[in-house]
Amino acid sequence: MRDSSRSSIFSQFCSSALRTKPLSNSSDVVRINSGEGLIRRLGPFDLILLGIGASIGAGIFVVTGTVARDAGPGVTVSFMLAGASCVLNALCYAELASRFPAVVGGAYLYTYTAFNELTAFLVFTQMMLDYHIGAASIARSLASYIVNILELIPFLKNNIPNWVGHGSKEIFGFVSINVLAPVLLVLLTLILCRGVGESSLVNTIMTTTKIVIVVVVIIVGAFEVDDSNWSPFAPNGFKSMLTGATVAFFAYVGFDAVANSAEESKRPQRDLPIGIIGSLVVCIALYIGVCLVITGMVPYKFLGEEAPLAEAFKTKGLHFVSVLISVGAVAGLTTTLLVGLYVQSRLYLGLGRDGLLPTIFARVHPTRHTPIQSQIWVGFIACVLAGLLNVHLLSHVLSVGSLAGYSVVAACVITLRWKDNIGSEMTQVSATYISHRLEGIICIIVIACCGFTAGILFRYVVSPFAYIFLIIPIIIAILATAALRFRQEQMDLPGFSCPWVPMVPALCIFVNIFLFAQLHYEAWVRFIVLSIVAVGVYAFYGQYHANPTVDREVVTYHKAPEEEAL
Repeated sequence: MRDSSRSSIFSQFCSSALRTKPLSNSSDVVRINSGEGLIRRLGPFDLILLGIGASIGAGIFVVTGTVARDAGPGVTVSFMLAGASCVLNALCYAELASRFPAVVGGAYLYTYTAFNELTAFLVFTQMMLDYHIGAASIARSLASYIVNILELIPFLKNNIPNWVGHGSKEIFGFVSINVLAPVLLVLLTLILCRGVGESSLVNTIMTTTKIVIVVVVIIVGAFEVDDSNWSPFAPNGFKSMLTGATVAFFAYVGFDAVANSAEESKRPQRDLPIGIIGSLVVCIALYIGVCLVITGMVPYKFLGEEAPLAEAFKTKGLHFVSVLISVGAVAGLTTTLLVGLYVQSRLYLGLGRDGLLPTIFARVHPTRHTPIQSQIWVGFIACVLAGLLNVHLLSHVLSVGSLAGYSVVAACVITLRWKDNIGSEMTQVSATYISHRLEGIICIIVIACCGFTAGILFRYVVSPFAYIFLIIPIIIAILATAALRFRQEQMDLPGFSCPWVPMVPALCIFVNIFLFAQLHYEAWVRFIVLSIVAVGVYAFYGQYHANPTVDREVVTYHKAPEEEAL
């Protein structure tokens, strides 16, 4: 009897975990549990600025110099390689954003449709932890920058206690009090609760300010460049540039925010691909310009680690540019934090609607048209982390969720080419289809394993001769990609279509997992532990409350006012 009960529980778990989400082809309606729909206000220019705001923060003023310390002037190549990798990911995101109905969810939604419910929940938890820790870390950095600017006032210099903005001395090794960071998070949360129009206006002003400052920095710095500083271009070889690309990769990952704004986009099928790819192209250009300037102004060995760009201009006597850089860093951090909080609330909204989280997260304010409960929850978590913990200690376990999520998104592009019936439930599924689908998923898993193997070999192999073993996983991945290509249907898709499928998505998966292998081993432990916790949460709550096919009230989108749409 006990064995039968266990078998029944396991069978129910498997049945629930393997559910998929059927979606309507209509982009004009949104199905929700309660409340009203979000309002469409974001055009292509707003979406591009949203992506730039999410990507370019203090990283452009700090990470460029940090990578340059190892890669030398070859840091430019590092950012080019990272940008090229992100372009591949962006192409996958752009196709799915164009194909799917305009509802919140992003990577979670795509996974729910292409694979199953449990995988979608795992993607959500992994990416959400990245967002939570990242938001807290950015809030503390922003507080520190603001205090630095305030200390330019003579009577405030050295009179502001560390616990106000820089963080108090650590207690128990990880507790560090910071008062200003939670205050800033509360202010930004209030702005987001007021509505997407207000938050979009703040993002537009701050992001435009940031772009103008970066362009001014590049132009002014170009006149101070000494091309002899670019020689040798790669002092530590190609490996240092490739390793630098793994760090630089995380400076671009803002296009996911654009995909998660689908429900507030005026013309999502047209504008989302423009926002995703357009924001990434602008970010690549800005990063390359800063890399060339910073390595041309100062020999890479003498670049500072805390604020390399500002210090480079100080060495040239251009102190006013250093002030501009501080202002740009504040603007950059503010927009990155604003967009991060925005994306988190929309993800919680999506899971609340699907029942994987309590329905309170699915509520949208009837007049503000914002998920206020989700937004407050996100702000609360960020305030606790930023106000009490030294979240920089957790920074080395970041980005594992993003790399895993982007890999799954690329796999969704391949898988959904087998499923040309998004929005329609299959009444009869042939055994041949199931067999082909299973073979295809096995090929995707093989590509991911090859990427991880190649990454481990690249990371730990010391002898140059041993690099020949890298050829083996690469060849196996190529053969798996060829197997996918032979079974791939040629489809005439509406909207944006990712080119060269399945080659581009397969390359995405390989590169992302290769970079995954370069992360600290504690990041791998975090990935495994969080996955186990997520499976437990799903087993005890999610599987019993989720119902992706439940009949829900159909609510027409609230269109933007006509004068805004023009």
